[in-house]
Amino acid sequence: MTVTDATGAHVQVPAAPKRVVALSEMDLDAALALGVKPVGLTAGRGQQGAPEYLKDKAAGIPVVGAVTGPDVEKVVQAKPDVILAGQLADKQVLGQLRKVAPTVVTIDRTKNWKTALALTGKVLGRSDQASKVVAAYTAKADALKKDLGKQAGATVSVARYSAKGTAVMQQGVFVSDVLKDLGFKRPGIQNAPGAGHSTPISEENIAQIDGDWLFIGTLSSAGPDATLLKQLTAKPAYRQLTAVRNGRATVIDGSKWTSLGGAEAADSVLDDIRKAMVR
Repeated sequence: MTVTDATGAHVQVPAAPKRVVALSEMDLDAALALGVKPVGLTAGRGQQGAPEYLKDKAAGIPVVGAVTGPDVEKVVQAKPDVILAGQLADKQVLGQLRKVAPTVVTIDRTKNWKTALALTGKVLGRSDQASKVVAAYTAKADALKKDLGKQAGATVSVARYSAKGTAVMQQGVFVSDVLKDLGFKRPGIQNAPGAGHSTPISEENIAQIDGDWLFIGTLSSAGPDATLLKQLTAKPAYRQLTAVRNGRATVIDGSKWTSLGGAEAADSVLDDIRKAMVR
């Protein structure tokens, strides 16, 4: 079977791959959402292995690389019959991988998780399942939007905290697409297209992250940092934020909310929003 990948390349893939290597968080998310457990994965951002939100479903999958790129020797050891290459753009590495197994770049410039899932569904012979996953997500998002009531038009800020400062998630990333599906507004530079997240914002300019609601997290490999809100509210700049003053700041798992995401992540983000915002 021939598929056209996200770069326009035509790739011959087996009809029902049995040994799949996932070289991005979104590829891992998509494969698991479609009921396929890969035989190799690349570690998520800030993680030693799979992102925290996928840890249980991905238990036991060998790590064959990092966010910076795959370890080709480890990919070879995984004996894949197809490789999901995420947004890998290094032609030399792609050339090496294609000598190992059919290699499909699954993520296009939009980084839209639904588009990537549809392509992954074709590659894995599970297009019908991919359609069902998106339909289930859409129904769940519509139900949440209805239950949000007057909060449905709120301004929602999503930020990642680190020692370097606080960055916000911009347009063109999966969590911004989820928030758009729910009809939320975004403050300031979060409405602007970006590669993912902004450069770190200093505490002097922290008002830029303010909104009716604030979802903020780190890339801790242990999931949501239970002490984060206490740390931030000890800082005068954060105490001035509307969301903090009104008790509408929620600590989230940055490995889920502020990375590439996917169907599993989107579904889980809906759960987080419902828990935080639906009374």
